[in-house]
Amino acid sequence: MGSSFTPELIRLLREASCKFERPGKGDHDIWFSPITGVRFPVDHKIKSRHTANAVLKQAGLPKGF
Repeated sequence: MGSSFTPELIRLLREASCKFERPGKGDHDIWFSPITGVRFPVDHKIKSRHTANAVLKQAGLPKGF
């Protein structure tokens, strides 16, 4: 499979003013979106574009992958 979508996803989250809150369980981090007011997990190695787009949806952002 291809490389991880996580670095590009994190760049998009930061550009949208989403904030890293804390490390989560396992290989996840917890982020907060000021757009939706929701906290959501982000995996360290997202391999699926569908998962990456689901994270963007939780953050209130349009699909990017």
